[in-house]
Amino acid sequence: MLSAGSLARTFEDHIAPAFEADTGIELYGEYYGTNAVMRLVTERTKHPDMIVSADATLLRDRLFPAVADWDIEFATNSLGIAAAPDTAFGRRLGGDEPWYDLARSTEDGALAISDPELDPLGYRAMQAFELAEAEHDLDGFREAMADRVYEEPEEPQLLAGVETGSRVGAVVYRNMAVDRDLPFFEFPAAYNFADPDRAATYAEATYTFEDGETIEGRPIRYNLTVPGNADNREAGHRLVEYILANPSLLDEAGLTVGEPFPRLTGSVPEAIEL
Repeated sequence: MLSAGSLARTFEDHIAPAFEADTGIELYGEYYGTNAVMRLVTERTKHPDMIVSADATLLRDRLFPAVADWDIEFATNSLGIAAAPDTAFGRRLGGDEPWYDLARSTEDGALAISDPELDPLGYRAMQAFELAEAEHDLDGFREAMADRVYEEPEEPQLLAGVETGSRVGAVVYRNMAVDRDLPFFEFPAAYNFADPDRAATYAEATYTFEDGETIEGRPIRYNLTVPGNADNREAGHRLVEYILANPSLLDEAGLTVGEPFPRLTGSVPEAIEL
């Protein structure tokens, strides 16, 4: 399986052990920023039996129809800041001071985001800064933060510095803070990308990649698919069924499930019992 890095502990600590115990199938996962996952697949560097994305639209744009022609959305998340509790920033975050004033007062590199070129979590952080700038009338906030934050190229390592206290915080998804028992300050609904009813507002923020492609903000939707040429499609299909049949595992990991999930796009194989 190739998966978005934000789900590394979700799979390794929650889904994989239960799946193996119940089915006897061992799950081997590799975790990268979703952009990197798509590139590994389209460039045929990796040949996975399942692909999991942190941006449903990105998977469809990059993989349909050559690699797959269906997907299932299965969970959502919210964006905010995980803070190092034993730092001044961590102690003050969530208090009377606005988070954006605290963020602007951090030293260069003390606050981390994922690399926007590799990962939806990174470009969502930049889009959140843009929406916060508009929401709170913060002239130049996005650019100031772009110059200040550290961009971590390995998404699964994004919180390593926060856990050791070498960084004061990181812009992450809620489940990533839950995974590590770190304090989490959730952004307001206007820019936490969790509210589908605010899709039009989220779309007002954009990020332009180095290759010139521009992507609009959109609600967080995790989706998955099994490539048509997967070596072990049967096991991939069984894992899809298992994830959908055990939403409590996702809840425990800090994700949000329930309505409107699961949501299907394309012709899901009949071998998958929904």
